[in-house]
Amino acid sequence: MTDWKMTLVYASLVASGAVLYWLFLKLRASRAREAARREAADILSKAQSEGEAIVRDSRLAANEQALKLVEETEKTFAARRVRHADLERRLDEREALINTQLQRLDEGEKRIEEQKLFLQTKLEECHAAEEKALEHERRNRENLEKLAGMSGSEARDIVLKKAEQEAARDGQALAGAIIEKARAEATERARHILSIAIQRYAGEHTFQSTTTAVALAGEDIKGRIIGREGRNIRAFEAATGVTVLIDDTPGAVLLSGFDPVRREIARESMVRLINDGRIHPTRIEEIVSQVTQETHALIQRLGEEAVQRVGVGPLAPELVTALGRLHFRHSYSQNILEHSVEVAHLVGLMAAELGLDVAAAKRAGLLHDIGKAVSHEIEGPHAVVGAEMLRRNGECEAVVNGVASHHNDVSPVGPLGILVSAADAISASRPGARSESMTTYLKRIEDLEKIAQTFPGVEKTFAVHAGRELRVFVQPEAIDDPQALALARSITQKIEAELQYPGQIKVVVIRETRCVELAK
Repeated sequence: MTDWKMTLVYASLVASGAVLYWLFLKLRASRAREAARREAADILSKAQSEGEAIVRDSRLAANEQALKLVEETEKTFAARRVRHADLERRLDEREALINTQLQRLDEGEKRIEEQKLFLQTKLEECHAAEEKALEHERRNRENLEKLAGMSGSEARDIVLKKAEQEAARDGQALAGAIIEKARAEATERARHILSIAIQRYAGEHTFQSTTTAVALAGEDIKGRIIGREGRNIRAFEAATGVTVLIDDTPGAVLLSGFDPVRREIARESMVRLINDGRIHPTRIEEIVSQVTQETHALIQRLGEEAVQRVGVGPLAPELVTALGRLHFRHSYSQNILEHSVEVAHLVGLMAAELGLDVAAAKRAGLLHDIGKAVSHEIEGPHAVVGAEMLRRNGECEAVVNGVASHHNDVSPVGPLGILVSAADAISASRPGARSESMTTYLKRIEDLEKIAQTFPGVEKTFAVHAGRELRVFVQPEAIDDPQALALARSITQKIEAELQYPGQIKVVVIRETRCVELAK
């Protein structure tokens, strides 16, 4: 066979195989479709059966639910019918009760009308009897006025005046007794607390005095301080902010300045310049700058030491610096910083005795005069200025009020202000704490006696015990015993309002009656 014939035979065989394979696939597909159709029919049949079952179950459940709802509805209607029947019964009972009450009200109105007529008749009879009584009283009053020889208003005034005098006398006697009792009890309690506080705190009974006079080794140093054409003294005053007074006082130079810290810086700088011997503007600036830095460091250290000595918590840096500045201030020659530490200990001891907050009490006592460190820079009482500084630095309101009220510049809210005031008076009035000039002392004694002389009925006044006691002699015929008690309180109030004094002043009103007869 030739090649093309062989190729034709192979092609016919391949075509026959392809046809057979196609027929096989077609047969297989038809069988798969038939199987899928039968399976789909089975699934559909099962789904129809399940759907019918679900529908039957749903219908049964719905029927049961409907039956339950019908039963509940019937029960609800039955309960409502019962309630309606009960309400109708109650309404019938209330209607009957209201009808009964209306009937009673009608009867009551009739009785009230009858009583009204009866009372109207009695009222007319009472008016007639009252007119007769008034006429009888008028006739009796006229007869009494004729017999007494005075009118009724005059007699009433006499009786009221007498009653007023008796009431005032009884009131003053009662007030005196109450005051004396309260004073005795308060004095005893105060003495107990103060004695414990004083026994437990023993401060030094000496005072320090800062002078502004600088001693000189010789008179020739004055010229060197002044310098050529006064340039040294001008440079010193410009650097320190104080005034240098060089007069005829032998062996001394006076430094005048309102700020005690600047005055201390100027004093120390002047002493170092004199000891060094080199006095010229450049050296003055160096010394003053050095002393200023050392003084500021000293102020900070003194404030921290005061806080540690008292044992209070940490303070704001501004408050610590202000405390250190108090070391250079004095009141009647008493160092303010030492006084503040002493007051803090006393207030803490008294607070412990009274069961109060000891830490807050010590804090208020230590800071009570802190306003004096800035009072020349800010206007106002030092207590108020110090309280504002404390409030600005986050101190609690109890401590702020205790500082603000210790001189009664504001009303005390709690007991701290009163305790600080008492401790301040104790620290200031103890022996050796403060001193004052003779002129100031005599002026205070004179003013004290003049205040007592301004009251009527006062005969003589004497200030004794260094001005801590005022004895007032009154005229016995012008002032009785209750009035003497009231006079002592009035004098005390006027002294508190008009005078400035350390400690306290005792006012004693003396009323003496002398009866003198001659036997012949």
